[in-house]
Amino acid sequence: MKGYVVYDSAYGNTQAVAEAISQGLKPLRAAAVSVSEFNPGTLAAGDFLIVGSPINGWRPTPKITELLTRLGNGRLKGIRAAAFDTRVRFFIHGDAARKMTKLLTDGGAHIISNPTPFYVRGTEGPLRAGELEKAAGWARNLASALDRKATP
Repeated sequence: MKGYVVYDSAYGNTQAVAEAISQGLKPLRAAAVSVSEFNPGTLAAGDFLIVGSPINGWRPTPKITELLTRLGNGRLKGIRAAAFDTRVRFFIHGDAARKMTKLLTDGGAHIISNPTPFYVRGTEGPLRAGELEKAAGWARNLASALDRKATP
């Protein structure tokens, strides 16, 4: 089993969250990888895929959406997955994590966690205080879910 925390990041906030998550999943051979550098051909049954994106026009970035669309039609069967987004705390906003979770499900992935938001201050950030610690805690929860579900 190996894992990928694939992200797209405009200002470095989503990358910072992805790196915190991959650190927490390092014992499970996880690596944070930019969507531009990710090779989906390396995924195999039993692996896990965590996907992160900033909210971009109420949805995930085009690069993340393109990747997940290419992985549709059952190409993620046997893969355990989860999604997160970075967003501004505001009374109304998009929900990229939920949209990515739907695309992961459409691709056949087994979802191991609810979509999770991480918050930034202002459009460009930085991350709000405590968000990297929240990411580390989420990684621990993901690791527990992966341990409980050794096979999807």
